[in-house]
Amino acid sequence: MAIGGLISNRSFGSFIGSGKVCQGEQAILLHKGERSGIAVLHGNMFYRKLWSQTANGFLSGYTCGRYLRSSVHLDENTLKPLSVSPNGRQLISSVSLCHCKKSHKVSPRQRSRGSFGYYSFSSPVPGGCLEPSDKDGIGKNSTSAYYKSEEYDITEAKVDSLPSPDGMNEAILVGGDMQEAVPLWQDFPKRWVIVLLCFAAFLLCNMDRVNMSIAILPMSKEFNWNSATVGLIQSSFFWGYLLTQILGGIWADKIGGKLVLGFGVVWWSVATVLTPIAARFGLPFLLIMRAFMGIGEGVAMPAMNNLLSKWIPVSERSRSLALVYSGMYLGSVIGLAFSPILINKFGWPSVFYSFGSLGSIWFALWLRKAYSSPKEDPELSIEEKKKIMGGSISKEPVTVIPWRLILSKAPVWALIISHFCHNWGTFILLTWMPTYYNQVLKFNLTESGLLCVLPWLTMAAFANIGGWIADTLVSKGLSVTIVRKIMQSIGFLGPAFFLTQLIHVKTPAMAVLCMACSQGSDAFSQSGLYSNHQDIGPRYAGVLLGLSNTAGVLAGVFGTAATGYILQRGSWNDVFKVSVALYIIGTLVWNLFSTGEKVLD
Repeated sequence: MAIGGLISNRSFGSFIGSGKVCQGEQAILLHKGERSGIAVLHGNMFYRKLWSQTANGFLSGYTCGRYLRSSVHLDENTLKPLSVSPNGRQLISSVSLCHCKKSHKVSPRQRSRGSFGYYSFSSPVPGGCLEPSDKDGIGKNSTSAYYKSEEYDITEAKVDSLPSPDGMNEAILVGGDMQEAVPLWQDFPKRWVIVLLCFAAFLLCNMDRVNMSIAILPMSKEFNWNSATVGLIQSSFFWGYLLTQILGGIWADKIGGKLVLGFGVVWWSVATVLTPIAARFGLPFLLIMRAFMGIGEGVAMPAMNNLLSKWIPVSERSRSLALVYSGMYLGSVIGLAFSPILINKFGWPSVFYSFGSLGSIWFALWLRKAYSSPKEDPELSIEEKKKIMGGSISKEPVTVIPWRLILSKAPVWALIISHFCHNWGTFILLTWMPTYYNQVLKFNLTESGLLCVLPWLTMAAFANIGGWIADTLVSKGLSVTIVRKIMQSIGFLGPAFFLTQLIHVKTPAMAVLCMACSQGSDAFSQSGLYSNHQDIGPRYAGVLLGLSNTAGVLAGVFGTAATGYILQRGSWNDVFKVSVALYIIGTLVWNLFSTGEKVLD
């Protein structure tokens, strides 16, 4: 693309401090992002000189010659003229631009992505030069022009000369529309739009999941369900959730994360809305509907992992994943906080109708803004695409899943085993803590419900803190392998330490503090094992997460059941000891066999 140049009969001087430009010289200041320069016409030739800003000011060169009043068209990439059309003669003197110790900066009146700004300055001294002390000449009658490359026609751009009050001529740009300033939100990185949309999806995911834990109380009264039936309903979700972990990863790696995650949100949102209707038809229909909801949510994590493996460079991987997973934690907080309010005012069906309908809003935004990879996004800027695609991650679609190769790698098994050990303790703490608060700490059910929110809030905060720490360490030059091992060791040993302290505490306040610290340190796992799928096999990130998360879900199912068995024959201390033992096993396996290097190509 080319644009029409803006040329002024004004002198250019003070902007570069001690540099001098005498009367009659024709100068153009070119600005594009961080590239700036001064251009002058010499005869029919167009000269330009780029400078760089240093600690002491600007460095520049010189141009000189005779100017023919012209229309100048510049190439936007090289800043070189494409054509010069003479239309008369005018003499200009030589230009001398010197190194200066103090720079005078002029900010553009408008900013436009992908545009050039042109500035002109005049000397108030006829026949003389403009010194830095001549403040009146700085910014006087300055002019800025912008272009929009995809719409601007260079044949329409003309330079005309108009009289000015001081008797000197000033060139103006005639023809072509000025582009308006671009709103700040349009300059927001597109890759982080994808991250925020995934964050919102996971927020809805846990909102729709935890609402049943609140609504089941009035539902069991209305339908006369006993505790065994309630347990069956709660567990039916995992039937579908387990089914689509690996399948979701395969689909995402083959057809793209956008379609799979969009399908998942729509599927589980519809299932959420239909839950009250299914409950009134009978228990079998409700069980099937809850399993259907699990099918939709089961594809969410693998699809998200596939998307971020394509959109996020390694230097931003930890904090982007931490933000997305914190959406799950905050979704649980919102679901637990608003479900009782809705039930009290509008009845238990309102929870499912209101939460489920939010998925339609998200899906409309997802269709408009999301793409499975940067290559498919027509609105993505060249600069951001280079930043994303410049990494070592392969962006080619997957056609065949090399199962034998995947399962032959020790780092893959380190992921699977560590995920199992991690989720054993996590699911126990999150599912059995209300009972622990009630039986051991003697809190009533209302207080127990409020305290259940604290671990989720702590995890949301520390997940993002850990993400920023991990990315900072990587940017400082620390290897990805060391960073992953450090973060996951905190995610294992932190909860293990605080659980051992929980055995010895005597006051409820200290017990709650230990629980919050345990879950807060657990959240560092988002920058450890949860980020490692994209490290070792970016092309198969969805499949890898599906494999390891299947082990994690099984740990939750078995761990929850085993805890009940342990409590029948032992105590809470025995429950915590088992969790601590698995945390230590996970730490050893992780540090011995995990890596941050790519092992699957």
